[in-house]
Amino acid sequence: MHRTRKSGILLHPTSLPGKEGIGTLGRSARQFVDFLHLAGQSVWQVLPLGPTAYGNSPYSCYSAFAGNPLVIDLAALVGDGDLASCDVKGSFHVDWVDFPQVEAHKLPLLERAAGTFFSAADPQRMEEFWHFCDANNWWLQDFALFMALKSRFKGKSWSAWPRDISRREPAALQQYGEDLGPQIGAHKYVQWQFYRQWNDLKSYAGAKGVELFGDIPIFVAHDSADVWANPGLFHLDGAGQPTVVAGVPPDYFSKTGQLWGNPLYRWEEMAAGGYSWWTARLRSSFALYDLVRIDHFRGFEAYWEVPAKEKTAVNGRWVKGPGEALFTALETALGKLPIVAEDLGVITPEVEALRDRFGFAGMKILQFAFGSGPDNDYLPHNHVRNCVVYTGTHDNDTTLGWFDSLKDRERQKVLRYLDCAANNMPWGLVRAAMASVAALAVVPLQDFLELPASARMNVPGTPRGNWSWRFTGEVLTEPLAERVLGLTETFGRLAR
Repeated sequence: MHRTRKSGILLHPTSLPGKEGIGTLGRSARQFVDFLHLAGQSVWQVLPLGPTAYGNSPYSCYSAFAGNPLVIDLAALVGDGDLASCDVKGSFHVDWVDFPQVEAHKLPLLERAAGTFFSAADPQRMEEFWHFCDANNWWLQDFALFMALKSRFKGKSWSAWPRDISRREPAALQQYGEDLGPQIGAHKYVQWQFYRQWNDLKSYAGAKGVELFGDIPIFVAHDSADVWANPGLFHLDGAGQPTVVAGVPPDYFSKTGQLWGNPLYRWEEMAAGGYSWWTARLRSSFALYDLVRIDHFRGFEAYWEVPAKEKTAVNGRWVKGPGEALFTALETALGKLPIVAEDLGVITPEVEALRDRFGFAGMKILQFAFGSGPDNDYLPHNHVRNCVVYTGTHDNDTTLGWFDSLKDRERQKVLRYLDCAANNMPWGLVRAAMASVAALAVVPLQDFLELPASARMNVPGTPRGNWSWRFTGEVLTEPLAERVLGLTETFGRLAR
């Protein structure tokens, strides 16, 4: 974790402003980095950046290694000569993402850009492209073929494809690879563009003293290139269907638990292979980010296993995870791991011991701090240095929405602890985060903008209406930057 006190802002790139109907890695991303620098913030936290599947959740992607085509900046492709300026014009919603509309507009343009590139690219750009393909072929070929096959079979899950290709028979892989050559090449071009744009942004942020803080889910989606290409690493039956799936058991918040449906890892097979898949996954993540949060960290110590035919998570069981063996192997291969462990919810002493054994920072959520007495671990006076404190995360309501939802007695309890007036929310909670002993404080942009519940990013357990919030460019004002900078200086979080 950071040796010096720092602070940052949580904002997914899809929420950035711009003319493409969704935030991109182009000009608006650099302007946000400029704002972070002006406000004294040294960390930009994002959600997973993979190509999202049904529901548009960044926690359910077609690949653990690929990037989301929708955040590619089309203006940069115009600059490359792969698109014409007239291609990128469109009419979109300004303050929310209409994913179907954006996909219908953007994906054909990316395919067109790929066609132009392959027919007219100069040798230097073509050499750069092939170098990217060679360096990433270990995941890129499978992903590009997977996506081309999904189009060929009209979006069906890979387990519903013809038997020869769903089982990856060598003759089928060769034949489909030849038949779908142009489509495979287009997907590789798109990934090349994503990575080069992200790396340019990372360099720009680094020059401004801003670190990029990424996020990876512990599990992957069943309908993903990862599972299709590595079926032996997952609990699947002969038809490619999961035999057991992930979730969490019943608790105070849900009588039936949460049934996530992700296929579970065959950890014994991963151990036999030296945890090479996880090593590759984290090596890839550390190339993208300076710091990585792992979602549902407790699953590495023990995870809730539910038979795949169950309709709820009630009839599951706890199964021991790889624990120390995994992270020892990862440290041996990669060195010290810049990881933040998502250790929220009911966490056992064994999970805490695993986190602390490797020096991983935990998380403290201030919106969770006021539901019990003064011993609540999330209250600032109980924080430890090696943690990241948040007002709330992408799964929480905005702080203003949360505060407004409380009963009057609960609101008074919050205000008494923070020693502030109701009209000073959410800044009272922001100030508490900044004042915490935690090495890193992260605040969602919505809280700095004092936005209500309508600006919430995600409501867990609801399949629709999430991930679409955006802000407009005019809100990142100099007075706001000065106010954030003032708090940052006051509480010793100015890293530069």
